[in-house]
Amino acid sequence: MILLGLDPGLGTTGWGLIAADGNRLSHIANGQIRTDAGEPLPRRLVALHDALTDIIATHRPDGAAVEEVFVNANPQSTLKLGQARGVILLCVAQAGFVVGEYAARLVKKAVVGTGAADKAQVHAMVGRLLPGARIAGADAADALAVAITHAHHLASARAMRLG
Repeated sequence: MILLGLDPGLGTTGWGLIAADGNRLSHIANGQIRTDAGEPLPRRLVALHDALTDIIATHRPDGAAVEEVFVNANPQSTLKLGQARGVILLCVAQAGFVVGEYAARLVKKAVVGTGAADKAQVHAMVGRLLPGARIAGADAADALAVAITHAHHLASARAMRLG
């Protein structure tokens, strides 16, 4: 099963693809979608949509998961993040996926073992869990962590159904 993990952002959205075969995980690809801060918001959202649609069409994942939005101190930043996340949810829904959604603390706990882990710890553990992966940056590492969390969640759900 190929899973797409997404770490939403208007300026940079991280994405990561993994293959999950039972408990075995392997890296497929990862990257960052960047939008031009000098462009109007609607154009940035279209650029995000088009880039993510291309990634889905190219890699044809079987499922997707997205990190949930957290509230920033700056309401404008929170609104922009929410709009980017809306475009991301639209793209994965258009592809026909039931979308897994995970809070950042849950992702950190699933990958590192503590919900208070920092980005460097998440990046390091993703590298250990997906040996040989060349990770395109912190946002891509976070997206891979979301995909790993989703893989664990799906495996647990299967085990519960079988048990």
